[in-house]
Amino acid sequence: MKTSVTDTGTGMDEETKQRIFEPFFTTKERGRGTGLGLATVYGIIKGHQGFITVYSEPDRGTTFNFYVPASAQAAEKEKREQAPLRTGQGGILLVDDEEVILQVAGQLLEKLGYTVFMAHNGREALDLYSQKAGEIDLVVLDLIMPVMGGGETFQNLKKLNPRVKVLLSSGYSINGLAQEVLDQGCQGFIQKPFDLKEISVKIREILDLQ
Repeated sequence: MKTSVTDTGTGMDEETKQRIFEPFFTTKERGRGTGLGLATVYGIIKGHQGFITVYSEPDRGTTFNFYVPASAQAAEKEKREQAPLRTGQGGILLVDDEEVILQVAGQLLEKLGYTVFMAHNGREALDLYSQKAGEIDLVVLDLIMPVMGGGETFQNLKKLNPRVKVLLSSGYSINGLAQEVLDQGCQGFIQKPFDLKEISVKIREILDLQ
């Protein structure tokens, strides 16, 4: 199955086009973009065994073609059981380099009854965990971050507390790097963007582990 998206913008030269799927690569001014949008799209398409082609020239716009395998099965109406909203108590350290995610997710967690601590990268998370370890029951940890990524942060958290409970979050699918971190002992995974009910259940599942 193919989907195409075309714009009539400024386009890209070949050097820029070769880097657009790199995490944190952006042509925008500092503070105007994270460089994660196309990297996230790439991860989602690859997670569905698809691929992307890009055609672009300066001053002539850009076309993205997205290819994903089509299912041979007849379409069925999906039936989803609505997961109950699960509230709780305790401290949660929320780690993400995107300020908007910190603020929105922080508000969601506070609505569920938790006390929320926030860190913008792995180094901040380790410093905060060292100071507040007795108050933090769970870490919600972003996978891809500058300064110190989620995998390295997780390993250092385990050095501080071998029994630390961590919910890994990412815009990518569970394949690849996320699975590697899970195989190292991380207790759970949630894909961004997540909703209130979904994260409420994931958090309780991990906190209820003995």
